[in-house]
Amino acid sequence: MPRRTVFFVSDQTGVTAETMGHSLLTQFPDHEFKPVTLPFVSTPDSAREALDLINASGVTEGLKPIVFSTLVQDDLRDIVKSANAVFLDFFDAFLAPLEAELKVRSSHAAGRAHGMADLASYTARINATNFALANDDGTQTREYSRADVILVGVSRSGKTPTCLYMALQYGVYAANYPLTEEDLESGKLPPALAPHFPKLYGLTIDPERLQQIRHERRPESRYSSASQVAYEVRMAEALFSRLGINFIDTTDCSIEEISSRILQKTGIERRVRP
Repeated sequence: MPRRTVFFVSDQTGVTAETMGHSLLTQFPDHEFKPVTLPFVSTPDSAREALDLINASGVTEGLKPIVFSTLVQDDLRDIVKSANAVFLDFFDAFLAPLEAELKVRSSHAAGRAHGMADLASYTARINATNFALANDDGTQTREYSRADVILVGVSRSGKTPTCLYMALQYGVYAANYPLTEEDLESGKLPPALAPHFPKLYGLTIDPERLQQIRHERRPESRYSSASQVAYEVRMAEALFSRLGINFIDTTDCSIEEISSRILQKTGIERRVRP
C-alpha cells in the first residue's frame, strides 16, 4: 500500500495539529503515513509556500495529501484550503459551533494555544520542570515536601520521562526515587521516602520489557540479566502491595497515559491546562 503524505499546518509550532492529527491517524493501523509539519504559516507568502508544497506532493505521489490545519486567520486558511488535498480544519470545525452557541465571534487570534500568551502558565511549566530535573533519580530529597507526587520504582521503569511530562504538560511538581537492591532486600521504605508516604506512587513494568531496556543501556551485565530484572520487579511489586502504595504497570502505556492515570487516581490538581 502506498504511503500517503500527511501535512500538519499551523500558524505556530504545529503541536496542536500534530497531536490531534496523529490521534486520528492511529485509527488506521493498516495505512502508512509520511508526516510533514509546516509550522509558522503566519503570512500570505508562507501560506502560498505551504500550498505549493502540498500540491507538489500530490503530483509526485499521485495521491491527494491529507492536511490537518490549525490555521486561525481566515485569509491564510483560504489559501491553504485551495490545495488539491483532503483538508481537515480543526479550528473551523469547532469554532463555528462555539461562536453560534456563545453568540459572539471568536478573536481569530493566532498563537493563543501555545507560546508566551499566558506568562503565568509558562512560568509554572518552567518551575515544575526545574523541580523535576533537580529531584530526579533520588539525587536529592530535601525538597520532597514541595512535591505533588513522588514516583518510585526500579531503575528504567519510566519514572524520569513521566515526571518531566507531568511538569511540562501540567505544571505538576513530580520527583522520583529509584528503588535499589538494598531497598528491596530491606522490605521497607527508604528513610527519605517514609515522611512523604501519601505522595508516593509506584511504577512497575514487565520483566522481559525491562530487560530489553536495560540491555540497551548496559548489555551483558548483571544489571540487565533476566534473573536480576525479574527479582527487582517482583520485590518492588511486593513492597507496593504490602504497604498499600498505588502503582501502575507501564509496559504498554505511553508517557501521556501513565501521567493521566496517575493524576486521575491521585486527584492532583493540574496547575496548567494544555
